[in-house]
Amino acid sequence: MLEDIGNLFHGFAVVVQPYNLVLMVVGIVLGVIVGVLPGLGGANGIAILLPLTFSMSPTSAIIMLSCIYWGALFGGAITSILFNIPGEPWSVATTFDGYPMAQKGKAGEALTAAFTSSFVGALFAVIMITLVAPLVASFALSFGPPEIFSVYFLAFCSFVGLSKEPPFKTIASMMLGFGLGAVGLDQMTGQLRMTFGMESMLNGFDFLIAVIGLFGIGEILLTMEEGLSFRGKAAKLNMRVVLQTWAELPRYWMLSLRSCLIGCWMGISPAGATPASFMSYGIAKRISKRGRFFGTGEIEGVVAPETAAHAAGTSALLPMISLGVPGSPTAAVLLGGLLIWGLQPGPLLFTEQKDFVWGLIASMYMGNIVGLIIVLTCVPVFAAILRIPFSVIAPVILVFCAIGAYTVHNNTFDVVMMVVFGIAGYLMKKTNYPLAPMVLAIVLGDKAEESFRQSLLGSQGAFSVFWSSGLVSTIMTLGLIALFWPLIQSTWTRLRGSAGEPHPAE
Repeated sequence: MLEDIGNLFHGFAVVVQPYNLVLMVVGIVLGVIVGVLPGLGGANGIAILLPLTFSMSPTSAIIMLSCIYWGALFGGAITSILFNIPGEPWSVATTFDGYPMAQKGKAGEALTAAFTSSFVGALFAVIMITLVAPLVASFALSFGPPEIFSVYFLAFCSFVGLSKEPPFKTIASMMLGFGLGAVGLDQMTGQLRMTFGMESMLNGFDFLIAVIGLFGIGEILLTMEEGLSFRGKAAKLNMRVVLQTWAELPRYWMLSLRSCLIGCWMGISPAGATPASFMSYGIAKRISKRGRFFGTGEIEGVVAPETAAHAAGTSALLPMISLGVPGSPTAAVLLGGLLIWGLQPGPLLFTEQKDFVWGLIASMYMGNIVGLIIVLTCVPVFAAILRIPFSVIAPVILVFCAIGAYTVHNNTFDVVMMVVFGIAGYLMKKTNYPLAPMVLAIVLGDKAEESFRQSLLGSQGAFSVFWSSGLVSTIMTLGLIALFWPLIQSTWTRLRGSAGEPHPAE
């Protein structure tokens, strides 16, 4: 523990370098803009801006990208409260009470409560990562191919069984991702797969091209089709309003703690920030003495979802850092960035790249503090961005996407594939097929296949290798439980219902 504390202080020394501090501020500002603009989002913004970091050191690059993420988390609340338009999916629950507060002239109180709750939720999750990640990583160092595959298996099954999306659509999306991830050179045999004689496909589909297309282009096409017009209350946030709201917030410490725990649990599992915000809001409404007034402008209805969403969004980085398994689409994009920089996420990072890991964790602390200061002082500026017609913003974003795709390999074929992925992303969103399982499969599919085949080679083809020890058996069993959780839950509910029915009188 003392060594970890020393490493954390060393990480702070890396973060407070002037260059990294500038990148932190730039990342926060870009992230808030990304969060404010509907049609983008944390994963989309990071995917589009990832090529900007190729010339940086991995530590500086991850500081900037993680701060874009924190900024996007903060920015989603601005449009939810002022315009009743969720900038992020997890900000939907914030609109229920945040917008009514703004309509009553309490936009400043709602924004202060949202930003402060976001900061508290993220800080709680970062402290948990600081304490837990090294322990998980040191434990995972003993993993062999069967254990590694079982962790990937658990991640895939969790996305199928614990997601709010229909299981068959999730599986279909994931299978498409596995297929795309298999294109190119087979790492085990050196054979080419599904390249169709095209030299441009020898290295497979680049993860970054797929993500820019699926998230960036797909979202913009959908938003352009739907059309957006922004109308809302002007935001006036001064120090008196901030201090008055801060004086009131400690009354809700139990609500904040409960929301932090819900958010961390949902973040570590692949459920994510959106279900966490809704769950926290629903439980708060049920427990609160003023629950019947929720939806009319209660500050508790802002605190609960914002705290849970930020705790979930931050804690989703824990499995990525310690196990190399992303807990959210944004974490999956960050994972792809680490691979591009030549870093292998997982337990070895803590031994081979200590400066990087602890610099990242330190930037989480600093980024949230800087983010809170920036959003509290610059709300009117960020809200004014929405006065720019979306017909102007959309082409600018599309140009940035094209530039980002081209700079990956300086190849026009990548721009064409970005457009193809963008159309695919648009169609998947129109038909309600989730993108996150597909991204997860593209990122981890080849690694899962490699550990699966290594396990079978070591056991001479015996599938019993995945049940050969208590650890691997436990993880595989948890994966199967997660996969069939909806069926288990419905069966349990049915059995309880039939047990509780009164027997007919004889």
